[in-house]
Amino acid sequence: MICKAPRPLAGGFCFGEGPRWRDGALWFSDMLGAAVHTVDPSGAMTTLPLPGHRPSGLGFTSDGALLIASTTARTLLRRDADGLRVIAELAELAPADLGDLVVDNHDRVYLGSQARTDGVLIRVDPDGAAAVVATGLDFPNGMVITDDGRTLIVAESTGRRLTAFTIAADGALHEPRVFAGGLDGPPDGLAIDADGGVWTALTLANRFDRIVEGGAVTDRVELGERVAIAPALGGPDGRTLFLLSSTLAYPERLVGTKLARVDTVTVEIPRGGLPS
Repeated sequence: MICKAPRPLAGGFCFGEGPRWRDGALWFSDMLGAAVHTVDPSGAMTTLPLPGHRPSGLGFTSDGALLIASTTARTLLRRDADGLRVIAELAELAPADLGDLVVDNHDRVYLGSQARTDGVLIRVDPDGAAAVVATGLDFPNGMVITDDGRTLIVAESTGRRLTAFTIAADGALHEPRVFAGGLDGPPDGLAIDADGGVWTALTLANRFDRIVEGGAVTDRVELGERVAIAPALGGPDGRTLFLLSSTLAYPERLVGTKLARVDTVTVEIPRGGLPS
């Protein structure tokens, strides 16, 4: 196993979620700060305020629009040149607040509704139609899609496992199976690399592990007393692993603080799959 030491990049926000690399910067939600931030490789930050929202999962469409999961409102937002608007009302389908999301190559959006038991995945199609495509999940959280577009992997936080689904041509999810089980902590955000390894935030274990199918851990980043929240692969060559962390695993206790942080490490295997 290869262990790596993280390097601080930026801080001064409340609770980061949903990191994505896009247009030369890391984008991420500040869920309790009602904003989306970007940070470039030099550590310079910008802020997009989102008053009235608690953003979590982020993604981008093929035309460059930013998609945002508004957690407690249980809506999917789109921000483009025309501004910010709601494109899907999901309260009737979501048994709990929304969490992370991933956008596939057909601009279909998969979102998790984070019930501790009986959580669901919801698919929103480009025309705004929405449907539940997976049920019975234990707090579905981070999601990635493999390079061939055929497999979606989701973190089940309270289940302490990663679960894989086959993606059908019409976007339906079939054949649920355990990608990795019995994890040392609840998995949160995920990032996938070009070899199919999944970088996983293990919140209560205070670390990020690279896990391959079957559960073997090949690489690890220890955070000491900090709590691992979500990773993203990016940078100019796709080999920068961005690491969002916090001081507590329970966001409700952090309202009004600015103790969250982005760290980085350099990895050997570049990003792959989705989010791209």
